Amino acid sequence: MKINIIGRIKKFWSDSKRVLKLARKPTLKETRLTIRISALGVVLMGFVGFGIKLLFDFIMFILTSGFIHNLIFP
Repeated sequence: MKINIIGRIKKFWSDSKRVLKLARKPTLKETRLTIRISALGVVLMGFVGFGIKLLFDFIMFILTSGFIHNLIFP
């Protein structure tokens, strides 16, 4: 059992070294593109969250104001 764990650790270490040898530092253009895409995702999620909040506020307004009751029984 212990030999298997040591073998797995050695394989992970050698695989990690191979990946790090192939990796390179991103260029300035790639870094800026990553930042733009991430910022766009944050803004988009903010709009989605704000839209959901507005929807729930409207639903709560309808449920608590008696708006439906006034439509059915004028």
